[in-house]
Amino acid sequence: MFTETHLMKTQDLLERGLNNAMVRRKAISDNIANADVPNFKRTEVVFESMIKRALESEKIEKEKEVPTRISDSRHIEFFKPLDYREVKPKTNVDFLSTMRPDGNNVDIEKEVVDSNQNQMTYNLMVERLNQNNRLLNIVLRMP
Repeated sequence: MFTETHLMKTQDLLERGLNNAMVRRKAISDNIANADVPNFKRTEVVFESMIKRALESEKIEKEKEVPTRISDSRHIEFFKPLDYREVKPKTNVDFLSTMRPDGNNVDIEKEVVDSNQNQMTYNLMVERLNQNNRLLNIVLRMP
């Protein structure tokens, strides 16, 4: 019951976002560490767009729910929403671009900007988690 509230869903999304930030941090640090390695291809992490698609599919289900009569296990539902809890960060290696003649495609300036943005996003999510925990403590102390 309590786990299905908006607050707990927010907490879960924030925790997943923090996990994503850690995966992205590792990918960025690997990219920076290999900036001078010939033929190294940079890695990027995709997560936010997949979470957004999953959350939007939940809204669409509620708005345009079409009843499906399933009388056989081989029948397929008209619309099945994506579960945001099944979305995980996905790493993609960029094989198509090249920044230098030696085949390396790491742009150190872009990686540093991405690193700073990732750190700010991480700090923002940690602050929001702390605020939510403070709210929970206040509610739990009420008589």
